[in-house]
Amino acid sequence: MLQKPRLKWAAGLAATSMLVLTGCSAEQAKMGFLPGDGKVTNHTSSIVGLWTTSWTLLLVVGAISWGLMAYAMVVYRRRKGETGLPPQLRYNMPIETLFTVVPFILVVGFFAFTAKTMTAIETPNHPEVTISVIGKQWSWDFNYQDSNTYDSGIQYQDGPEPQTEVSLPTLYLPLNKRVEIDLSSRDVIHSFWIIETLYKKDMFPGKTNRIYFTPTELGTFKGKCAELCGEFHSEMLFNVKVVTPADYEAHMAQLKAAGNVGQLPAAYNRQSNLPGNKAQKN
Repeated sequence: MLQKPRLKWAAGLAATSMLVLTGCSAEQAKMGFLPGDGKVTNHTSSIVGLWTTSWTLLLVVGAISWGLMAYAMVVYRRRKGETGLPPQLRYNMPIETLFTVVPFILVVGFFAFTAKTMTAIETPNHPEVTISVIGKQWSWDFNYQDSNTYDSGIQYQDGPEPQTEVSLPTLYLPLNKRVEIDLSSRDVIHSFWIIETLYKKDMFPGKTNRIYFTPTELGTFKGKCAELCGEFHSEMLFNVKVVTPADYEAHMAQLKAAGNVGQLPAAYNRQSNLPGNKAQKN
């Protein structure tokens, strides 16, 4: 019969396992507990595959390692009546070779598949739509280059009126069109992250980074800055709407009708669009 302390530990482990297993669905487990459904862009499925395959392989290696450790602790434990040190071995070439080769193969494999996935996202895709995204403390500007129009987010300021979903800047993307996103910053380092695309990219002053993808699912998605960029970093949010090509063109026409014609500059400017000010275009 289990002693009381061991019984408590066993009960606690069982309860924790039940909570973990009942708190997630089969779909979440299939996604590796990543956000979204893995269908937002043409790259998300490969990112999910890389993630889940990596963790599966690492858990298998971990289980084997834990099993060997448990085996050694049980089989070679000190027996009753034994004294002194057990026989000492200086080395075991097969085991040491195994412990060197297996981690090396894992590291090289993870690097190769990660580089392949990242290269696919950052290789030009003959874009049909090019959008320049400019980060600023603490909001976003969107230049729709092909349509020669723009949308400017109001830089968040601490005040009596809290920021709401309606007041967040919204990036529009056309469904099933190849998109190029040019990323730059107007002040400090930011990071562009549409959460459900499972990919983020840093934004630097004076430098332009680029990502390429095709939106493959209609809907509204969340975006945020993923690089600590100052006092109101947590409020540097935006929405993303993936719409039909017709609705995308209609939105471009609405921006032009509102007077948002031209392109906003990425030059250093810490007060480009504060509350009450109008964004200055080129």
